[in-house]
Amino acid sequence: MPPPADLGRALCVITGASRGFGRAVALDLCRLVQPGSALVLVARSGADLRAVQAELTESEAGRAGLKVEVVAADVGKLESLENIVRTSRDVFNDEMEKIILINNAASLGDVSKYVKGFTDMAEVDAYLSLNVSSAMCLTARLLQAFPAHAGLRRCVINVSSLCALQPFRSWGLYCTGKAARDMMFKVLAEEEPELRVLSYSPGPLDTQMQVEARTKTADPSIKKTFSNMFAQGQLLTCEASSAKLMKLLLEDKFTSGEHVDVFDV
Repeated sequence: MPPPADLGRALCVITGASRGFGRAVALDLCRLVQPGSALVLVARSGADLRAVQAELTESEAGRAGLKVEVVAADVGKLESLENIVRTSRDVFNDEMEKIILINNAASLGDVSKYVKGFTDMAEVDAYLSLNVSSAMCLTARLLQAFPAHAGLRRCVINVSSLCALQPFRSWGLYCTGKAARDMMFKVLAEEEPELRVLSYSPGPLDTQMQVEARTKTADPSIKKTFSNMFAQGQLLTCEASSAKLMKLLLEDKFTSGEHVDVFDV
């Protein structure tokens, strides 16, 4: 059986949607959902979010009635999660067949020092709040807001990384956060058999995070690796990686809870 041509009528919630991979995913989902769908875009930068909103509203899907709402918020704060859930409830309607949550918001953290340099518990707590706690709590709140019932399919995507599986010297915060998120979503998949859960590793993307990696990484060998990838044109575009995620969503053959790398799609 060939995969379906679209994702049906869906509510799609995307964090970190104002630029980079999150923006590319928003643009792709806009083209793949049916009329009557809605996108809720979340990011800290209100100006960038509104620019994406305008682009989607003026697109063919937007002119056909796609709703696009934005929530300018820091997902590491409780009131932000409440705003996201409230906005999602407001745009949801009973004709929607699917809910898709893309947990994309993340930060690299301080890569200028090694693990032994992290003596400030507040710094570590702040990083984990933004990169781990927020993903767990937002996912939990949306699952409670939209409980399972006949005719509604729910899918949760964790934007992961090779760093969830392999240690990178001087990337202690990032590797820890990504590994924790992968395990969190594996547990969720075990607990909720009807839920579709995927940890997707989008690969080395040509984004601002890669600029930070090339310029601020303390470990010289890791820093050189990223510099060489950039110099040799080995970084992926956000659009190319997003297309692979869309393929996974359309085919819907992945084992719930598994980690899938862009190079294996």
